[in-house]
Amino acid sequence: MNTDLTGQTVLITGANSGLGKASAKALARLGATVVMVCRNPAAGEAARQEIIAETGSSHTDLLLADLSSQADIRQLAAAFRNRHKNLHVLVNNVGGSFPQRRVTTDGIEYSLAVNHLASFLLTHLLLDVLIASAPARVVNVGTRLNTAIDFDDLQFEKRPYRGLQAYSQSKLGNLHFTYELSRRLQNTGVTVNCVHPGVFRSNLGKDEGDEGLFLRLISFLGALVLPDADQAAKRIVYLATSPELSGVTGRYFAGQRQIQSPPQTYDVAANQRLWQISERLTGLAG
Repeated sequence: MNTDLTGQTVLITGANSGLGKASAKALARLGATVVMVCRNPAAGEAARQEIIAETGSSHTDLLLADLSSQADIRQLAAAFRNRHKNLHVLVNNVGGSFPQRRVTTDGIEYSLAVNHLASFLLTHLLLDVLIASAPARVVNVGTRLNTAIDFDDLQFEKRPYRGLQAYSQSKLGNLHFTYELSRRLQNTGVTVNCVHPGVFRSNLGKDEGDEGLFLRLISFLGALVLPDADQAAKRIVYLATSPELSGVTGRYFAGQRQIQSPPQTYDVAANQRLWQISERLTGLAG
């Protein structure tokens, strides 16, 4: 599929390495103006220069933000608006797993803040730009490692904290978010879908203590047989560009096929419950 994205603007979070950088590179090759969101200035600029060198595209931009900070996310949205008029594709890719429970400057458990609330808040802050740019797409990256969100202990304040469990629960939130947002955006020209990135070589767990040792061992062994991030990025590019998905919304994909998500994610009441909690935690309620 050789989709021409000339004139299209794409924003990708977590774009300095791994899946995010690979997706940014692939979309730049298709002619898109790619806005890379990174936390580290040096790593972000190095990734941007690499993409320019490999794709020949100079239509890349770098915006800096620590997505664990809601103040940074708000500044990011304002900076995007100052530099770009349109937004045709928003890829909420950022994700991280953390070895011990800790809270952000906003007082929120890190996995929940980075893996779910960052995407929730950024998408809301740019919704009017997406609608004005329609047809537009939101692509959320979400796993189904966990089967249900524990609404009674969303931030692991009662149960023992496990980094991988917190990661998988928070990423499951992206599925709840996808389904509820797609319902709310019916007839706006903005579609919202979620993609399972699959198993690929990544840096997840590199700073994870005991759980990280397990993840690094899997990564080491998998490096011999697992696809790299460039292969996994094809899943994101498909949702971001495929003409056959025009108008398709509120779906979960792995590769080029729709898949089922855990039963709780199809519960409208559960989706609305997480939405309301997310509004409150991000200051959007009221």
